[in-house]
Amino acid sequence: MHVVATAGHVDHGKSTLVRALTGMEPDRLEEERRRGLTIELGFAWTTLPGGDRLAFVDVPGHERLVGTMLAGVGPVPAVMFVVAADQGWQRQSEEHLAVLDALGVRHGLLAVTRCDLADPDLADLAREEALAHIAATSFGDVESVMVSGTTGDGLDHLRAALERLAASLPTPDADADVRLWIDRVFTVRGRGTVVTGTLGAGTIRVGDRLAVGGDVARVRGLQSLKEDHGEVSAVARVAVNLHASVRAAGRGEALLTPGRWLTADVVDVRLRGEPAHDLPRELTLHAGSAAVPVHVRPLGADTARLALRRPLPLRAGDIALLRDPGAHRVPAGVTVLDVRPEPFRRRGAAAARARDLASFGERPDGAAELRRRGLITRAELVAMGFPVPSEPVAGDWLADPGHWEDLRKRLVAAVEEHAAAHPTDPGLPADAARRALGLPDRALVEALAGGLRRRDGRIYGETTAPELPAPVRKAVDAVRRDLGEAPFRAPDADRLAELGLTPKLLAVAAATGALLRVGDGIVLLPGDDARAAALLAGLGGPFTLSEARRALGTTRRVAVPLLEHLDDKGYTVRVDDLRRRCTGRGR
Repeated sequence: MHVVATAGHVDHGKSTLVRALTGMEPDRLEEERRRGLTIELGFAWTTLPGGDRLAFVDVPGHERLVGTMLAGVGPVPAVMFVVAADQGWQRQSEEHLAVLDALGVRHGLLAVTRCDLADPDLADLAREEALAHIAATSFGDVESVMVSGTTGDGLDHLRAALERLAASLPTPDADADVRLWIDRVFTVRGRGTVVTGTLGAGTIRVGDRLAVGGDVARVRGLQSLKEDHGEVSAVARVAVNLHASVRAAGRGEALLTPGRWLTADVVDVRLRGEPAHDLPRELTLHAGSAAVPVHVRPLGADTARLALRRPLPLRAGDIALLRDPGAHRVPAGVTVLDVRPEPFRRRGAAAARARDLASFGERPDGAAELRRRGLITRAELVAMGFPVPSEPVAGDWLADPGHWEDLRKRLVAAVEEHAAAHPTDPGLPADAARRALGLPDRALVEALAGGLRRRDGRIYGETTAPELPAPVRKAVDAVRRDLGEAPFRAPDADRLAELGLTPKLLAVAAATGALLRVGDGIVLLPGDDARAAALLAGLGGPFTLSEARRALGTTRRVAVPLLEHLDDKGYTVRVDDLRRRCTGRGR
């Protein structure tokens, strides 16, 4: 299917032409048919000579209804511009063309209608004037057809031209995330809420769950051109029956693939039209079928920051326009550059941002955006509208190569600084490293630490073992002298306190290999556990705690944790609740 919108001045025969092409009545309201004036969006369709189906979105032409016209043309890829031969170019012709130019519409044709009411020379003049206006816009040169919706003259030529127009349209991405801008909402008794719109990209299936406002609703049914479907792919006119009543569903809202879109209430944009500093500060942003008041803050000559009165699901690269409804004019079209701009927190930030935006290309550049942000999740980058330039470095995280290398250097420096400041505990905890680098996820630290030594949640540089400061070495040497005289009479708490050896310093001394820690506050000389096992083996068989204590010449305070240590190391095993025996080996 292809979808084409109409455009043109009021009473130039848009609806009459659609009626003649399709055999359907595009004006839905009784008032429209009575007055011969399109007030709401109309929809009709036909089959082209080659077999493709073509749907029309028929828009009102009255100046007071330009907002409704915009809701119809915003999501549509092509336009049939209508100018009456007997009236020629008119005021609303100009505003409709300005709207389409601001939206950057490139595909269209000119239908010069009511040729039965005009002299041929006058009709030719109307066509030449209209083509000249159109050629100066985003359309460029377009095909034109002289036609009468009343007599049917030229309809075959128009159908052929529409077929050529349809063939020139770009192929939509059927796998894209869904964003269906809603242009109509109604309720069907027994079925619930139905919304309609032009599906420009993606695919909707019965059973899908789609987000709208703060709600998520299941797709109960689908119709396209009043035919039921299990799925509909872009481009198509589609009616979506939602399983539940959705309060947020209304014109200007959108059905979205859940979790794939960001809603933005502040966006940075590039302008096409009047210079930024000449724009009124309060305008209306038209995007898709939405119309939202915005405050305009000029940045550069052709860039501005827009503060939206309500958030919209926008992405970088989206095309929209700014309209001054009071003055009935379109001062600028906009291309969205950034849907997550940083707030201005210091003097000169706006000017710096203007310089930054000047470097943005016409198409979203994922690599450039990654350079600007340094780190971002793949999901967020896609939701912002940028292509993914590289594979994640950790989990879903993407990193700019230069920023990633800088982070690694900073991590190495932080590890070495920590080791120098804490010689007794040289390993930098991973969470401390995350905070030092300002990283949002510990997984990034673990990825950066590849190649560095890691143990027990700590990261080590060149220094992998604790070092004892001189005062601590002196205290440890005193303990070693004590143990040299009585190897299994570990110093008690008073002696350790006298020497200034806290439990933490004892653990460091054990980690350096200066002492052997066999229990809380119990230290021996390294290797004395094997020496104790050899002495106990000399008892010739199973032994009790008391026998072990006497054989080692120590106290129960030391013997209990020492024997448990020997059990853990495999030097001894329990025979029963009272006795152990030596194994002759250790682990």
